Amino acid sequence: MYSTIIQVNNLSKKYILKHQYSGRSRYKSLREIITNRATNLGKKLLNSSRKTIDNPTREEFWALNDISFEIKQGECVGIIGRNGAGKSTLLKILSRITEPTKGRVLIKGRVASLLEVGTGFHPELTGRENIFLNGAVLGMNKAEIKRKFDEIVDFAEVEKFLDTPVKHYSSGMYVRLAFAVAAHLEPEILIVDEVLAVGDSAFQKKCLGKMGDVASKEGRTVLFVSHSMTAISQLTQRCILLSKGSILFDGNTHQAVHLYTAGVRDQAESTYYQAPVTKKGNYLAWAQVHTSEDYGIHSWGEPINFEFAFHISQPKDSLCFSFQILNEIEQAVCIFWFFDSQAPFRQEPGLHILRCKIPKFRLYMGSYSLRTWFSERSSNNLLEKLNHICPFEVTMYGVKREEYEWQRDECAYLEDSVWEVGGKFQL
Repeated sequence: MYSTIIQVNNLSKKYILKHQYSGRSRYKSLREIITNRATNLGKKLLNSSRKTIDNPTREEFWALNDISFEIKQGECVGIIGRNGAGKSTLLKILSRITEPTKGRVLIKGRVASLLEVGTGFHPELTGRENIFLNGAVLGMNKAEIKRKFDEIVDFAEVEKFLDTPVKHYSSGMYVRLAFAVAAHLEPEILIVDEVLAVGDSAFQKKCLGKMGDVASKEGRTVLFVSHSMTAISQLTQRCILLSKGSILFDGNTHQAVHLYTAGVRDQAESTYYQAPVTKKGNYLAWAQVHTSEDYGIHSWGEPINFEFAFHISQPKDSLCFSFQILNEIEQAVCIFWFFDSQAPFRQEPGLHILRCKIPKFRLYMGSYSLRTWFSERSSNNLLEKLNHICPFEVTMYGVKREEYEWQRDECAYLEDSVWEVGGKFQL
């Protein structure tokens, strides 16, 4: 790591949102729009010397609110957050597209940005002409651009369409060329937004590899925004998590990803279940899933514990308990049961605790919850059945796979395996 290349101090960005008066029609005719504009213009001219008053149809919205951070040369930093967190606004300010309302940004070096499909290129110019135009914008001379030209074309895989205006390119072709130009024209800072999602998986992998090389081998700085936590985890060591325009976390990517994943889940849900205070008799008093990480996040392959507490007012010798783990569509993917004739809750009243410990939890990444049964086996009397309690999330962030990213619905269960390469047979 080297000197600071980006310094952001107390940065804020305000937008003004306009609303209609309540009770008015949501849709207006062209005549109404023209009439209203003319009326408003007249009012402004008549009241220009008067003191302005607050307009109830206008509202301030702070897309960014007093954020500060520093980024060193050669760092590859992820920027994550839910939709509306302020990620794109921050990148537009760093790319000098938008001015901040407050605060200061100091940037050393040239910045190449790939923010939205359609930005950075002139639609009437050909691919070849846009390559030279972007190089000139970055301050490169013609000889420097020519030296990189073949690498750009080869990476983008658009050789046949170089002399076609880019307005005729598909979105995938456009992004391939735009990324190739941004990555190969040697800017000190490369800023890449979620726009890579437009490309196919093979090209996304290619881009991630190039961004890794840009930072680790070429010593340039990369800012990467993505909703793919696998891509963020593979590419970055540091992550900035934004929430409602503020920095919620700035640090290790692994921790940032867990915080983000927890925030995406419904905050009203919890890995802890508590029975209503009005319950009586024999029932499940509380239940909890003890995951490997905080916020109900569990890393695949790590030990997991399920804990249950039973309120017993009338002990019976045939009490039994079982629970299922449900996937996102509430299908049972596995079941566990407890039936022990010597169990204390069959013999004594009080609060009794059961723990189910799994030394290596192999369910694939996804969202899960529990379904429980508490019953009397001898009479088949179901005392209590609970659905969708104690939700938790399994992630694959600690499990590396070089070929391609883990896909959400790739499988339900991932088992350990050992591969052996056999001998060669003659045909």
